[in-house]
Amino acid sequence: MKLLRHGPKGQEKPGMLDAQGVIRDLSSVLNDINGDTLAPGVLAKLAAINPAELPAVPAGTRLGPPVTGMTNLICIGLNYADHAAETGAEPPKEPIVFLKSLGALNGPFDDIIIPPHSRKTDWECELCVIIGTTARYVSEADAMNHVAGYAVGNDVSEREWQAERGPTWDKGKGFETFGPLGPYLVTKDEVPDPQALRMWTDVDGKREQDGSTATMIFNVRQLVSYVSQCITLHPGDVIFTGTPPGVGLGKKPAPWFLKAGQELRVGIEGLGEQRSRTVAYGA
Repeated sequence: MKLLRHGPKGQEKPGMLDAQGVIRDLSSVLNDINGDTLAPGVLAKLAAINPAELPAVPAGTRLGPPVTGMTNLICIGLNYADHAAETGAEPPKEPIVFLKSLGALNGPFDDIIIPPHSRKTDWECELCVIIGTTARYVSEADAMNHVAGYAVGNDVSEREWQAERGPTWDKGKGFETFGPLGPYLVTKDEVPDPQALRMWTDVDGKREQDGSTATMIFNVRQLVSYVSQCITLHPGDVIFTGTPPGVGLGKKPAPWFLKAGQELRVGIEGLGEQRSRTVAYGA
């Protein structure tokens, strides 16, 4: 299934995408797409619904993040061997774990706001893992049993605040709108191998990232298990699993970064594509 949330900001309703690409409203079935929705029994009931019996949502309706009410937005840094190489960093021996502010969460087609003091706002196409059942000290063998599905994420990053304004990455990652998620939550039965997905970012129509989840240093199974050793993962939580090469920071001969008035298209095979415009704060 492809689950989603549609409607104005703060008033989103649950929905699903049918086989013909029509958005169907799920409001008569459940209140929202959240941790409760992602329980295996609830997902099984949703899978048994005939989408044609649900009301169609008008074309052009805004989509919000496909899941809400999470406790944690967790990010993994330098998790692609080819991305680590482009930044000149040594591949990590253990996953680099940091948190992204819940206030950064953004819809997949919403504007990305360039902060007023930003000089180095960057893009990062990422496979996001969405947790379905509580994961606490789980083994790698059991890790995938706690995964509900996947989504496209863009871990938008202000590199100066990430790397030049003190020792922690979080403040460069947590600006408002810096966490576009969606368009859909694709349940894991539709993604038989999360380590074989093509992923891309276009900026103003030019392909800047063209990678694959195959180059992850730590795979999905390893990450869910590892993170659960130090952070309890709750239903609805999201793990941004890292980005392939092609970010602005890694451009040669010189890095370059986003400015207001640009268009980003960020997508992953089988999970859909985001389209965002960058706008100046206060515009």
